Amino acid sequence: QDEEKWDFVLVSDIHEVGSEREIKRKKFLDELSKKGFTIKKIEDQKLFYGVRAPEHIFRQYQWLLRNPDSRQQSPDGHHHVPVTTRIRIVNFILQHTVTPDLEKLRDLIKKKVFEAAFPLHEKGELSEFLKEKWARWRVIFCHQPIEKIRWYFGEKVALYFAWLGWYTFLLGIAAAAGLLVFVAGITVFNSSQVSKEICEAKDTIMCPLCDQQCPFWRLSDTCTYARVTHMIDNEGTVLFAMFMAIWATVFLELWKRQRARVVTDWDLYRWDEEEEELALELINNLQHEPRQHQHSYFRSTIVLLLVLVMIAVLVGIAHALVIYRVVATALFTQSSSGFLREQANTVAVMTGAVLHYITIVIMSKVNRRVALFLCDLEEPRTFSQRENTFTVKIFTFQFFTNFSSLIYIAFFLGRINGHPGNYVRIAGKWRLEECHPSGCITDLFIQMAIIMLLKQTISNVMEYLNPWICHQLRRKRLQRPKKRRMMLGEEEEAEDPCKRQWLSNYELNEVNTFSLFDEFLEMVIQYSFTTIFVAAFPLAPLLAFCNNLFEIHLDAIKMMRLHRRMVPRKANDIGIWLLVLEAIGILAVIGNGLVIAITSDFIPVLVYKYTYSPCVTENSTGVDCSTGYINHSLSTFRIQDFEFYTKLPQMPPGFVTTNITEYQDYRNADDYSYTAQFWHIFAARLAFLILFEHVALCVKLIAAWYIPDVPLSVKNTFLGRKHSDLRKELRWVMLGVHT
Repeated sequence: QDEEKWDFVLVSDIHEVGSEREIKRKKFLDELSKKGFTIKKIEDQKLFYGVRAPEHIFRQYQWLLRNPDSRQQSPDGHHHVPVTTRIRIVNFILQHTVTPDLEKLRDLIKKKVFEAAFPLHEKGELSEFLKEKWARWRVIFCHQPIEKIRWYFGEKVALYFAWLGWYTFLLGIAAAAGLLVFVAGITVFNSSQVSKEICEAKDTIMCPLCDQQCPFWRLSDTCTYARVTHMIDNEGTVLFAMFMAIWATVFLELWKRQRARVVTDWDLYRWDEEEEELALELINNLQHEPRQHQHSYFRSTIVLLLVLVMIAVLVGIAHALVIYRVVATALFTQSSSGFLREQANTVAVMTGAVLHYITIVIMSKVNRRVALFLCDLEEPRTFSQRENTFTVKIFTFQFFTNFSSLIYIAFFLGRINGHPGNYVRIAGKWRLEECHPSGCITDLFIQMAIIMLLKQTISNVMEYLNPWICHQLRRKRLQRPKKRRMMLGEEEEAEDPCKRQWLSNYELNEVNTFSLFDEFLEMVIQYSFTTIFVAAFPLAPLLAFCNNLFEIHLDAIKMMRLHRRMVPRKANDIGIWLLVLEAIGILAVIGNGLVIAITSDFIPVLVYKYTYSPCVTENSTGVDCSTGYINHSLSTFRIQDFEFYTKLPQMPPGFVTTNITEYQDYRNADDYSYTAQFWHIFAARLAFLILFEHVALCVKLIAAWYIPDVPLSVKNTFLGRKHSDLRKELRWVMLGVHT
């Protein structure tokens, strides 16, 4: 039975005898034969070549690295070498075998000499266990079998699922806190003095929200929105933003401890990736010379400039979305539909959010191609270096793709649009959009909610359906000829036992080098949404938590049932992703500080309470200190000062024509310059931002110091090992002296 176990399968079209492709294929297989590989050929609609490496290759590997794998017992091992190790070594040799024409397997696949190369999903106790106890929806709340995942997919995949499980577990705490803050906001739904004043402001006439066919409107028209805004814009949000900054640090510190425990159990804590790669190179070719470390400032400068150009393009797309919302608002206000006219701003924001999601989907594909091109320009020395540079570039591009529009809405919307009588206009025609009448944070909340919901519904459905449909289509296409032969009644010769297994693996969807990378990127972008603007959307951790419960098993089902087996990779941490997550933690502090200081009304209300409110000016103790805030935050405007673009509408029914309307800003009534209150609030915003960020960063540093990266149990394990090793060495020395 051992004789029928194959490490890899190569698939090729049936080429004409003597054709260039057939000759190239033969040359490659001959090179493998020279290295002692056993090759088995099976012909069907395609040519299948099973390859098995000679045992001496694995003995060399174990001897060179004194690898802990030699001490492991694996249910499917050859001479105690785990199958994952066999596959990894064989894949390396296949990828680095050079034909006399100086072509590698990658070049031959590009030239259609081979169609695919993949390791096989095994039929055995381990794979059946993973299919039944892990890659099923019904075990969604069960513990993940990380050790068994490692035996089957290798350490890199096992660490991804260990990290994702740990992240989801701690996300449950953040989700509960976010839900608590949101529910607390709902309980004070009607008790906010600010929203009460808005609901009672039936006599306050506000400036039109657009130039054409927009009416004057009562401030009380936004009563419902004002109450909803207070659900997310309250004192609890500030505490929650601080909590999330600490949570992000604690999560990473606890993960470092968890990872140290896991890799110590695997005997990989001190594993050296570079040493392993050099060993594999020498096993493949004894004459191999290592590629030297190099750095080119010229290349780095070119890459940096191209990265900046790409970022400029992504920011330009965010500007295009802004222009869309401006033009859409203008068009919706002129619509024949009464609903569209009344809700023009909200509809423009919502359709803009959907359009933003579509640009995310499209630009994700463009970003990948650009990042790969830039990696090729840099010419990294090893695969891991290439992966690291690719990770940093694609994350940077994806960050700007996902967050440029949100950054504009959070920090610029409604602050750079001028004021009545002197609006900032695009192409001298369309007014820049204003915040939602109930506050700028409402726009951010709507945008975040729509993007997160679309990403976690449509994207996940497509992530599952796409490979499932492709798998079904491939199966049908490959099974047709077999059915036809059976219908004709032709007798088939006894089928090779390997043929069915190789065909069923070939029917599965192809995996590539970046299959696991894509899963990490998806989760890290989600982590960014969960932490950076969480002050505007406290439900983000809850949505992420629910999504991840499904994501773990969606990924498991894809890997076990819909995709070919991934080539196992050895690893002892999640690599450069940890640095990316730490960078996001710092961005989260800055982002949430800016949201509370700039987007939220928290600071203006606070300044009013302690400087201008009745509690201060009249020493009133029986009234709410925010009484009168709404009137204080409005400025008056003379109708005759409107620009000629503005078509003046009729006054609301029941109002006499007046020469004065109001708008939200702190400006003087005579020359529309900023009032002293504006500068007072501006100073308070800056002071809060500096205080919040310094306190949050200090707390993060204290939390990072307080929680050691490596548990004492791991340190003691290594201490014991060193002691026993030295004792053995000393005994040998003393034994030699006595003899």
